[in-house]
Amino acid sequence: STMFLVGLSGGIASGKSTVVAVLRELGCAVIDADVIARQVVQPHSKAHQQILQHFGTEILLENGEINREALGSIIFSQPEKRRLLNSITHPEILKEMLKQVLKYFVLGYRYVILDIPLLFETRGLTRFMKYTVLVYCDPPAQLARLMKRSGLGVAEAEARISSQLPLDEKRKWATHVIDNSGDRESTRRQVLRLHARLEDSLHFLWARLAVGTAVAGLGGLVFLLLRHFIS
Repeated sequence: STMFLVGLSGGIASGKSTVVAVLRELGCAVIDADVIARQVVQPHSKAHQQILQHFGTEILLENGEINREALGSIIFSQPEKRRLLNSITHPEILKEMLKQVLKYFVLGYRYVILDIPLLFETRGLTRFMKYTVLVYCDPPAQLARLMKRSGLGVAEAEARISSQLPLDEKRKWATHVIDNSGDRESTRRQVLRLHARLEDSLHFLWARLAVGTAVAGLGGLVFLLLRHFIS
């Protein structure tokens, strides 16, 4: 098998969703960590119950789902709460991501893109990626886009941006950079070139996946998933 993993990240309002949209148009396999993060905290899930134990029922919406905005305001100002939430959700997110990776492996995809907003902040998953891609835009454009998109004032927008690792710092760790400072057509051309390079690349996933599986202690899960997909 020649499938490998590609980590995709960016910063708030840097334009990652634009890049993902183009990749999906090209038929790429994209695993969205944000979507999974919402799925694993649905009512009656293990993570949902643990979050309620630590954060209380005041973070719930009327339908029983977690109010992401209310929870976000708590963890934004309290780093220890953010670490606690991550310790609850990250294991569940990783399990679901692994399940989806194995699905695409069995289906014969050349590579799988893992769309992970905090890929470079956490750094833990980067060692399992053959390539890492950063969606970049210059700081003034990032600030202007965030203010326009969210209706925030300058101070609020700057605070949101400063809570993440600066894009210029992330550039040092990325193997590929998509510069989204210009127009959409310029970004699209860069994504097409990247896609062509990835399609021509031949690298093996199994050694990396085996190491990650051993570290995560998910050997039994991999066996069961493989048996499920192959049967």
